[in-house]
Amino acid sequence: MVEAATGVPWPIIAVIHERESSQSWARSLAQGDPWDRVSVHVPAGRGPFASWEDTAVDALVNCAPHAARWRDWSIGGALTLLEQYNGLGYARRGVPSPYVWAGTDQYRAGKYVRDGVYDPQAVDRQPGCAGLLKTMMQIDATISFPTGLVETERPPDTWPPAPTPASIRHPAKGSIGALFAALVKRLLGNR
Repeated sequence: MVEAATGVPWPIIAVIHERESSQSWARSLAQGDPWDRVSVHVPAGRGPFASWEDTAVDALVNCAPHAARWRDWSIGGALTLLEQYNGLGYARRGVPSPYVWAGTDQYRAGKYVRDGVYDPQAVDRQPGCAGLLKTMMQIDATISFPTGLVETERPPDTWPPAPTPASIRHPAKGSIGALFAALVKRLLGNR
């Protein structure tokens, strides 16, 4: 269902699901936070959602790097998108991304241990997307990646509009800003 709604191939969705939430259907594809609450990790302020599928479509359509707009599903294009999905902090440091390469001979150490905090000694023990995809291809012969640039047809723009970004006038639902705004409205009488 998520592949049909976004155009993102299911094996890519599967490895993102593993990396972001260890295949938990209670966690968001965007960052692993519970999808039935407002997310606190990057991308923060997403949700709550009605289902895992709704949060997955939102993550692929409305959150950077906007995977639903990606068209190159060759193996090189897919791995590029997956590195962007996790962020380009590793590329800026000139080190292989463990999100893509953990568990392979391309990765030794260095990891963002939480949003914005890099530890050069930390080792990512979770399998990276490249190894996961290679293993999936060995298990399921229907999974393959053509060589060269492969552009897929984009599904129709039937996605819900992106939510209005949180602001001082419109704080994210469930945030401290929303609590503060409600308190001010109550004290000032809805002015």
